[in-house]
Amino acid sequence: MRGLSVAAGAAALFALAALPSPAHPAESHPVDLRPDDPAPLASLSKAELALVDALTWGVDSATLRAFGTQGRDTWLKAQLRPAAGDRLPEAARARLEALPSRTIPVADLVRDFDARARAAAALSDPDQRAAARKDVQQGMTDVFRDTTTAFVLRALYSPDQLRERLVWFWLNHFNVHQAKANLRLLVGDYVDTAIRPHALGRFRDLVMATLRHPAMLRYLDNADNAAGRLNENYAREIMELHTMGVGSGYTQKDVEELARILTGAGIALRPDTPRLKPELQPLLIQDGLFMFNPARHDFVDKVLLGHAVKGRGFAEIEEAVDILCRQPATARRVARQLATWFVADDPPPALVDRMARRFTETDGDIAAVVEAMLRAPEFSATIGTRAKDPVRFVVSALRLAYDGKVIVNAAPVQGWLNRLGEGLFNHQTPDGYPLVSTAWTGPGQMTTRFEIARQIGSGPAGLFKQAGTDAPDQPAFPQLQNAVYFAALQARLSDRTRAALDRAVSPQDWNTLFLSSPEFMQ
Repeated sequence: MRGLSVAAGAAALFALAALPSPAHPAESHPVDLRPDDPAPLASLSKAELALVDALTWGVDSATLRAFGTQGRDTWLKAQLRPAAGDRLPEAARARLEALPSRTIPVADLVRDFDARARAAAALSDPDQRAAARKDVQQGMTDVFRDTTTAFVLRALYSPDQLRERLVWFWLNHFNVHQAKANLRLLVGDYVDTAIRPHALGRFRDLVMATLRHPAMLRYLDNADNAAGRLNENYAREIMELHTMGVGSGYTQKDVEELARILTGAGIALRPDTPRLKPELQPLLIQDGLFMFNPARHDFVDKVLLGHAVKGRGFAEIEEAVDILCRQPATARRVARQLATWFVADDPPPALVDRMARRFTETDGDIAAVVEAMLRAPEFSATIGTRAKDPVRFVVSALRLAYDGKVIVNAAPVQGWLNRLGEGLFNHQTPDGYPLVSTAWTGPGQMTTRFEIARQIGSGPAGLFKQAGTDAPDQPAFPQLQNAVYFAALQARLSDRTRAALDRAVSPQDWNTLFLSSPEFMQ
């Protein structure tokens, strides 16, 4: 390892397992924030610092400044009820808007690539056909690169950090895998139109938005679900993963009935209106790439979870989603998933009960459920002790190291996350990545995490180099010993961690050891 001996690396890894947890965050030791700019900042206690860190992708000076200026209650209110749209800083917004595929409507993008794929398949010359198909695949990969870049930019720089954390949570809950079919073209729009607008809204609206999106319809095969050719994949996952959960009381018959309700909900690759019998024409729904085709729908009456659902078209789907989202099992499953991610691998039953009750009282208001969690003593008792999953580890490291300096190339981030087993949009099965922290703390994970800490801590690692060019990295060095560290983070370190950092032989060594410390890992 450059600049860091094998012995030092082993010592750091040992520290991850052996060092005690940071002091309980409820201890209140005010620290004076002294940012590089002259904007005044209030003092934060360790508990307040831990709160900000727990609800964001990691602390940086802009976030701490907002918390200090607004105060806890105002800051939390803004995080729980953010305004619609992006509030990215200008440099990050410009980078986002410069991504080539971001200016193309998803329907145009998909139809263009479909036409290119058909044209490639029609070529008679084998070499030309292979080259054309390779060009199509590379084009879809380029679009997907823009999607991962957009996600990383928002995670790093959006002031609406709680919403961005929940965007990832819901992407995982309603997982789709980018490698299936043409999903590389669809996942960016899936984030922007199905997930982000509803991340802190009503759960029922979130379910409907994912249901109508072509990424989900293709991933779980409902585009192939039609009367007489039933495909139960999506119906099963809606009940098993998206709403009620395994063992919650639904039966195989309920899955079949839901699959029949979902017949006809699919994808419109062509913008022209399908030919339908006159009596079916009023029931047709076309919205971008989404199509409800009544000619493919099973109009028989159904019974779902004991509720009679009269066969009448798309309205059946809306009624079924209402039924599922108002099940007590759904309230409890959503509450438990949120509490697992934010509080503990085995969250206290009393906390889950209160969150589930709030879900029911508010008809699935996600912000209200999260607020109930934040106000709970169980949340306060565990805040600052939750081990970071790989995405949060990498993003929090970059937020601290570059503190608002906008990266040029997000490819290294995706590479690190792939190595750590939590690549963006790369989980193949619909269950999503594990929420429990024990999934991300094994010896192999820690060894890889230490190596990535070294890469992040040693230099720009390609983050400031335009992808696909020979241009050198722009001048940038990770500044982890910055104003945020000296004013806030340093006070959280144990004596043993301080001693380990004091033995660092270079800034690169110090950065690596700090990013490998138990305090940073939580």
